[in-house]
Amino acid sequence: MQQHQSALINLHLAVFLFGGTALFSKLIALPALDITVYRTAIAFFTLIVILKVQSKQLRLNQLKDYFIAVGLGVIVGIHWVTYFSAMQMAGIATGIIAFFTYPVITVLLEPLFSKTHIKFTDLFNAVVVIFGIYLMMPNANLGDQVTLGILTGVLSGAFFATRNLLQKKYFSQYGGSHTMLYQTLTAAVILSIFVDNPPSTLPLQDIYYLLLAGMVFTAIPHSFFASSLRHLSATTVGLISCLQPLYGTVLAYMLLSETTNMTTLIGGVLVVSAACFETWSITRKK
Repeated sequence: MQQHQSALINLHLAVFLFGGTALFSKLIALPALDITVYRTAIAFFTLIVILKVQSKQLRLNQLKDYFIAVGLGVIVGIHWVTYFSAMQMAGIATGIIAFFTYPVITVLLEPLFSKTHIKFTDLFNAVVVIFGIYLMMPNANLGDQVTLGILTGVLSGAFFATRNLLQKKYFSQYGGSHTMLYQTLTAAVILSIFVDNPPSTLPLQDIYYLLLAGMVFTAIPHSFFASSLRHLSATTVGLISCLQPLYGTVLAYMLLSETTNMTTLIGGVLVVSAACFETWSITRKK
């Protein structure tokens, strides 16, 4: 029972920190791509330390696994750039809710990776999500920052869902920390080509925030999340993960005084409810 309670605390802490990651899109005065590069680089070195402390090897089992890791790293790098871009354009609460379309997107994409079939409930959930996103949009004009941010958040969710499905099929033999080690390295190296602000030009405050984002809000929660999976059911993990938009919204309100209108909240409730239902449905079957 003690291990179960400890795993539950670790999981809630991990999800809370994942929700807090969105804050750095506003706290750090850098483009989303620059934030992603520095955050992933810091997370990479932190994960090395964590794996060394745990006496785990850093090498992968086969040569082909390195190519798979690079592919996953490219996808997760694009996901993070679009994730932070969505927050910067649409606001934290709206952006994180738009991103949380990924459980429903996962269900719609899964038949491409396995022999599963889309059910009527999955299509109904997709309609609910689309309606929820429609309610969140101020207008259908792509020139509107909020509308563009919402669509970017959905795109981020699509990349995240794709990464998860590919990782499940080709890279599931590795733990969370091991997996993220190579993905953060790949994202940092490849995206660094496009960085506008070299390290020497960064304000001291942004450096502090980047260190906090990379270590406390990226590397550590991924380790907590991976360790919690050993003692908790997939259903418990999936449903608690659905608290991420709530944590992000509350933190944005408390720390940044960011508020949302009633229509956005209603749309957000529809999106997150559909995400929670899909997560519960999938994990219950497993």
